Amino acid sequence: MPSTRRNVMAGLMDRIKQFARSPQGRRAAEQVRRAAADPRRRAQAQEMLRKFGKRR
Repeated sequence: MPSTRRNVMAGLMDRIKQFARSPQGRRAAEQVRRAAADPRRRAQAQEMLRKFGKRR
């Protein structure tokens, strides 16, 4: 069973890489970069991560 899980994870990573290289993935990455550069958006993201971390 562990090798099947590795194959699934490898396939998932391949799909993520493929998306990141696509025009749509590049646009998404650029949107994230712009949002990260905005101090207000950065604070919102940090707050969301802080709340999410408490749930775990």
